[in-house]
Amino acid sequence: MHAPDRDQDLHWMRRAIGLASLCPPAAGAYSVGAVIVAEDGTELAAGYSREGDPREHAEEAVLAKLPAGDPRLATATIYSSLEPCSQRSADRTPCAQRILEAGIPRVVIAWREPSLFVADCVGVELLVAAGVTVVELSELADAAQMPNRHLGDGRSR
Repeated sequence: MHAPDRDQDLHWMRRAIGLASLCPPAAGAYSVGAVIVAEDGTELAAGYSREGDPREHAEEAVLAKLPAGDPRLATATIYSSLEPCSQRSADRTPCAQRILEAGIPRVVIAWREPSLFVADCVGVELLVAAGVTVVELSELADAAQMPNRHLGDGRSR
């Protein structure tokens, strides 16, 4: 699998961050954008938190736009402006698990989930333990936090 270069990663993460700004603000949730990009560099799907459902996470929204088992996912990269969640309420599958089930081998994030709603998000650790390549673009963390100013300290899915 050919991994995108840093400029491509920065481009797609900026797209994900732009999508995060479309999220309806919610007091108990982050505003996150996500984009799935094929190995050839084309966008397969894009989405954001609460796009179609008040409880929907960005990764959930974007994955729902592609058929389960889409063969392109096996070589794709998902860009999420925030670390994929590692736990949710009992009736919702955590986003890290959704990414693993989809078979996406590469995840790029801008910042790690703070301990605002979940004491210890381990999305990155779960993905890495399962063999997924995770890239953190910390230079875009501040930009990814901007759509979350409604949560108070700005470091706040």
